[in-house]
This record gives sequence, C-alpha cells and structure tokens, in this order.
Amino acid sequence: MSPTMTEGGIAQWKMKEGDTFTAGDVLVEIETDKATIDVEAQDDGVLAKIIVNDGAKAIQVGTPIAIIGEEGDDLSGADALASEASAPAPKKDETPKEQPKESSKPGTTPSLGTPADETKYGSGDAQTSPAKPPPTSGQGDKPKFFASPAARKIALEKGVPLAQVKGTGPEGRITKEDVEKFQGGSAAGAATSTSAPAPAAAEYEDVPTSNMRRTIGKRLTESKQQVPHYYLTVEINMDRINKLREMFNKASEGKSKLSVNDFIVKASALALAEVPEANSAWLGETIRNYKKADICVAVATPNGLITPIIRDVGSKGLAAISAETKALAGRAREGKLKPEEYQGGSFTISNLGMFGIDHFTAIINPPQSCILAIGKTSPKIEVDASTEKGWKEVSIMKATLSSDHRTVDGAVGARWLKAFKEYMEQPLTFML
Repeated sequence: MSPTMTEGGIAQWKMKEGDTFTAGDVLVEIETDKATIDVEAQDDGVLAKIIVNDGAKAIQVGTPIAIIGEEGDDLSGADALASEASAPAPKKDETPKEQPKESSKPGTTPSLGTPADETKYGSGDAQTSPAKPPPTSGQGDKPKFFASPAARKIALEKGVPLAQVKGTGPEGRITKEDVEKFQGGSAAGAATSTSAPAPAAAEYEDVPTSNMRRTIGKRLTESKQQVPHYYLTVEINMDRINKLREMFNKASEGKSKLSVNDFIVKASALALAEVPEANSAWLGETIRNYKKADICVAVATPNGLITPIIRDVGSKGLAAISAETKALAGRAREGKLKPEEYQGGSFTISNLGMFGIDHFTAIINPPQSCILAIGKTSPKIEVDASTEKGWKEVSIMKATLSSDHRTVDGAVGARWLKAFKEYMEQPLTFML
C-alpha cells in the first residue's frame, strides 16, 4: 500500500466469517504507516476464516490475514489452512544440520512439508528411536528453549521462566498462548505462597506505538542524522496579504474563506518556478529536478504528522488551493487519505503559526530537498521617516527554510527565500 511499508495493522474487519462479498465490497481496514486504508475485494467470494483479528499491530507484509473462497466451496478445511498459515516458521538453527537418510521402510518416506524429526522418527516406523534430548546452546548444559518472538516478549515482561513452560507448538515450540496459560495457572499458587505486599500502582501509562508513529520516528531520525541540514530565516511584512485576504473573503460572501496558509502555498510554488533547483530530491546517484510544484502541507492527526499533497500548485488559483487543502486536511485527520494523496511531493510546508509559535526549524522530509517552517504573525515597530511619528507598526511573520546541502547550496536557498519573501510582500503578483 506504500513503497516504504514493511508492516501494518488490522484496524477493523468489515465482514464476518462466513459472509459473502462481491467485487468492490470493503473487506477490511488496514492501518499503514501513513493512514487507514479500505481494502476492497477484487472478485466475488466468501470470507471463510479470519486469521488476524481487529487491533493487531506490527504484522509483517506478506503475512496471511484471512482465508477466502468461492461461493459453494467446502469451507470445512478453512481452520486447518488458517492454522498452517499462522504457524511460525522454524528458525534456521532449529533445523538439524544432518538430514536423515532415506529409508525404504513403510511410513518413513519423506514428503513435502514433513518435519525432519517426523521423517527420522516417523509414526509408521515400528522401531521408533527415543525422543531427542532438549537442544543445548553450547554453553555447558544450559538448555536452549524454542519459543516464538511473541512468547519470549511476554515471558520477559511477566517474568515467566521458559524452562518451566511446556510448549505445544511444532516440535515443542513455546507459543504465546503457552506463556499466557502458564502465567494464569501459576498466579493462584504464587498468591498463596508469598506474603509480600502488592506493588504500588504505576504512576504512568504505556501507550502502544502505532505503525504511523513508529514510521515517523524512524524516518525523521534518519533524516536528522543523514541529511546535512542548514537553515535560513527571513522576516516577511504581512500587511498587504492581510488586507488582500480580507477583501477576498468579503467579496466571496461566505462561499470561500482564504487563509494565510493558502497565500504561503501559492507563493512557495511561484518561488519554486523562479528557483527550480530548490524543487528537487536527492536520490543518491542522481538529483531529481521536478517540473511541477507538488507541495506537501503538514497536518497534525491523532496518530501523528502526515503530509497530504496539493498537486501542481502553480496552475491553481487561491480559491482552488484553499478548497483542496481543507478537503485533504479533513481526510487526513480521519485517516482516510488515499495513497496517491500523500505519497510523493516535491516540497513541504509546516505551519505552526496558529499555535502561537514565533519561529522554529523543521526536519526535511526525504528525498525532498527543502521544508519551509512558518511562524505566527506578530506586530513590530519599524522606522518610517515619512510619518510625523517617525515609526509605524507592521505585521511580521518569520519563515525558515531547511535545506539539504547536497542538493541546495546556501546561495540557492537564499535566492529561493528572497523570491518567496517578494511574492508574499507583493501578493498582487499572484494574479499576473
């Protein structure tokens, strides 16, 4: 669902086991690293078995999540198929180094999918060898326990000794359910065998990270560590834009309402056309120069930051930019953006002015070369010799450009910011 997606989550199944569906019906909502996306059926069919239930997180791409069939199929084998699909694959070190020799005895011929141990000690072999001793780690006689990653994690968190847990998985593998049952079964005995006081309630709450939050953390860490950022800041006189915006909003009679951010998006596109080197991306062996300004606008959502894209901003007017920005931001907060609405883009704008922030520096969104950080508009006193007082009050906004020095040299960044400032301070040029 995205070129960078390695894992996802099940937000909600829209069908129940046994439900029939037709092509185009929504089967499940998948939580990706950017949004929650509806997965539609490609053909008619029946949802025979759900393997991964609602709320599951960190499911690796390629993992089976359900069994589907065609109407009229015998679905009695769905449970077996689901168990086979959900069974964890054995680790490499669990496979015996020496493969058993082929035997001519009945019932001992290996078959596809037959575990090595079953081949060696097959149920059809009348002379069954004794059970294997527990494998060792090579350090003394300390046993090595085969347990799934989930089982190990729960055992570590709850202090469950894996040596005392009986595994019910393939070849005695300890599963998540084995650890949970052991914890539950031993809880009563533990309670009666100790007189230690109960621990005080924790004064914190651990909130599981969403796929989106983990991805944001990973990408921004990589960007800050690997991209050579530098920062340039200018102060912009907002008096003319404020007056022009007021005039437009009055003239529209409530049909549309322009925001300061709409002017910022438009001025950014015009500056990118004037200084195209800033409209670029670092791809390692090449630098990609974009011909259109596809501008990402950062939107805060309950799950984290996402950047929906306004395509080809240079060809659009302020009213169109305003309507499209509002629609994209609304879908972003609902987690309903389509992949094509947030994948890509050539330049990003992050505006924290509405939160009262004067000035900040933003982290570049790779492979893009630049991101523009916008602060709030504040009154400022300027010298004005043409007035009797000798000064005047103006509205000033600070804008900071973060640039990737591999693609945008300091002089190029300065030229872009100069062009942006001129367009913002002369907004009538938008109409030319």
